[in-house]
Amino acid sequence: MHNFNPQILREYDIRGTFGDNLNIEDAYSLGLRFAYMMRAQSFKTVSVGRDGRLSSPVLSAALIDGLAQGGVNVFDIGLGPTPMLYFAIKHLKTDAGIMVTGSHNPSDDNGFKMALSHRPFFGKDIQALATTPEDVATSKGLVQQANIQDDYIERLFKDYTPGKRRLKIAFDPGNGASGEIVQVLTQSGRLNLDAFTINTKIDGTFPAHHPDPTVPENLKQLIDLVNKENCDAGIAFDGDADRIGVVDFKGRILWGDQLMVLWSRDVLKHHPGATIIADVKASQVLFDDITKHGGNAVMARTGHSLIKSKMAETGALLAGEMSGHVFFADIYYGYDDALYAAIRLLNILHDSQLSLTELFDQIPKRINTPEIRIPCTDERKFEIVENIQKLLRETTFDLNDVDGVRVTNEDGWWLLRASNTQAILVARCESDTQEGLSRLQAQLESYLKPFKE
Repeated sequence: MHNFNPQILREYDIRGTFGDNLNIEDAYSLGLRFAYMMRAQSFKTVSVGRDGRLSSPVLSAALIDGLAQGGVNVFDIGLGPTPMLYFAIKHLKTDAGIMVTGSHNPSDDNGFKMALSHRPFFGKDIQALATTPEDVATSKGLVQQANIQDDYIERLFKDYTPGKRRLKIAFDPGNGASGEIVQVLTQSGRLNLDAFTINTKIDGTFPAHHPDPTVPENLKQLIDLVNKENCDAGIAFDGDADRIGVVDFKGRILWGDQLMVLWSRDVLKHHPGATIIADVKASQVLFDDITKHGGNAVMARTGHSLIKSKMAETGALLAGEMSGHVFFADIYYGYDDALYAAIRLLNILHDSQLSLTELFDQIPKRINTPEIRIPCTDERKFEIVENIQKLLRETTFDLNDVDGVRVTNEDGWWLLRASNTQAILVARCESDTQEGLSRLQAQLESYLKPFKE
């Protein structure tokens, strides 16, 4: 029986470096085991998609072979963004879905995001794969191609309300899996805007920049384009287009929690009192703004699968993460779709008398750090956070341990948590004053110092 490297079985997906701790044998074995799990629950059909990484075609082929040998019928939707795979599950009415993608990770990385019975597949589900039988079924499943890109694009257009105000928008899919769809959307003539695009060619080496729009350096090209063409805004997507990045007319980055202020106000306008979720990294400004506009603000753990589960538990109509994952469940399906989030942002800009820059200026500001990413091995990162949690529980600090530790005091708050996708610790601090921010950073550092090598 094939053995997975335990490092690739993460909290809410499978992720590793191709040719190192992730290979074709892993993909085939995953197909067999996932099919076994499906058959055990009388599920018969699965959608499979892949991103534009160089290793994705061979991993996808091996995965599909394993699924078919395992006795389930496969709809291969081919190359496209992760949200198109989620759409395929709904559109094709399949029992499950698997996306071959490395998301925002480096080009040599790859992995698998899974959904089973219209729910996220994560945590114990993923760990259970290590001991699930590699069972070849007596009857091989059917494999058929399913070209649903046009249907997905039409669904994006369904909720687009262009309004009278014409916009100038720059787009950067970062050579990721959404490049072709971005071209179709912007060249269709159906968007009430002048579009300027860069890096639309799908290229798994990501020649222009790393496919992560939460890193300012990766938005530099987009900001230059916004400045050059005098655009109202710039919109970027990560490698598989389930995360969005946005810059305004002045080239300022709107982080996930700041964008969520705009989207939450829009949702609450149509659904008063709605529950809205943000992850533990989000600014207190967002939680306060949701409450101010009559919503029920909920703080949740970071992670797309974890957020989706929390949405199902609470009935939330909107959720978002600092990382740019946004989940609309008011008139959409509730999964993270950066292309759809862009459509909803364009709707707000079309309808508003104010520009994105003016809307951004009206959002209350606090002084905060960006995400501080501290290199730390996968073996140590959770242990460090757990040890710091124990120390903090012995204090009188206001402590939220829903995901790592979020400590609130008179200066503001600081956060430390272990990333579920990379070998790093993630920290963030927020205060009303620079002096307060410095004290928060010093306090965070004092708890980290004993664990630094």
